[in-house]
Amino acid sequence: MLFLLSPAKSLDFDTPPGDLPHSQPLFVPQAAELIHILKQKSPQEIASLMSLSDALAGLNVARYAAWSPKFTAKNAKQAVLAFNGDVYDGLDAQTLSADQLAWAQEHLCILSGLYGVLRPLDYMQPYRLEMGTKLANAHGKDLYQFWGSQIADYLNTRLPRDKTPVVINLASQEYYKAVNPKALKARVVECVFEDFKGGQYKIISFYAKRARGLMARFAATHGLNLPEQLKGFNLDGYAFAPAPSSADRLVFRRQLAD
Repeated sequence: MLFLLSPAKSLDFDTPPGDLPHSQPLFVPQAAELIHILKQKSPQEIASLMSLSDALAGLNVARYAAWSPKFTAKNAKQAVLAFNGDVYDGLDAQTLSADQLAWAQEHLCILSGLYGVLRPLDYMQPYRLEMGTKLANAHGKDLYQFWGSQIADYLNTRLPRDKTPVVINLASQEYYKAVNPKALKARVVECVFEDFKGGQYKIISFYAKRARGLMARFAATHGLNLPEQLKGFNLDGYAFAPAPSSADRLVFRRQLAD
């Protein structure tokens, strides 16, 4: 099984990663091509393109200027530790054991507008480039056209290691769309997390993002290899709900405390 995660907007390049192994990112030439485009833009153009404040636009213009095709301990950090949003609060990678991180390296794929696909221990340099950004490039009008089938092609090279290839989608629709699902040669299982609020079960973004990270953590700590095993997920009060689920859409529910 391969698990897909979205990246996070928030980054942490201040906390030392500790004595962790690292790997090099997979799509450096493609990232360099995008950085070249971004470097041509003024802070005002970046602010408009990404709907950023002047301060954030300036920060990211500086990041693009400093970006290098060589990734080292001085300019980069392992992706799973560098991302700092709700998903990664749930995953809590810094508390995983060496064996669990090794499992994650083999089974987790972080989708990225700049880097295409990052494995958890891949070095990454700080950036801001959401997959939905309409950044014109030589391949088309946006990042979906830039990446085309490249992400699916890469995932397809990883999937034959399993007898029955399965992709567990824990990514947002914005990022999953970049996978080009029609080109993916695998069964896709989606995990949905709902909370009971206001008299009904519904997806609450903040909680759902954290739950996606928790599911990835559950898989890593238990070394899962079959979709059926996901039904045992029980972190933070969630439990599998058979009634609204189907074979390829697993729903997990909990009741929020009032």
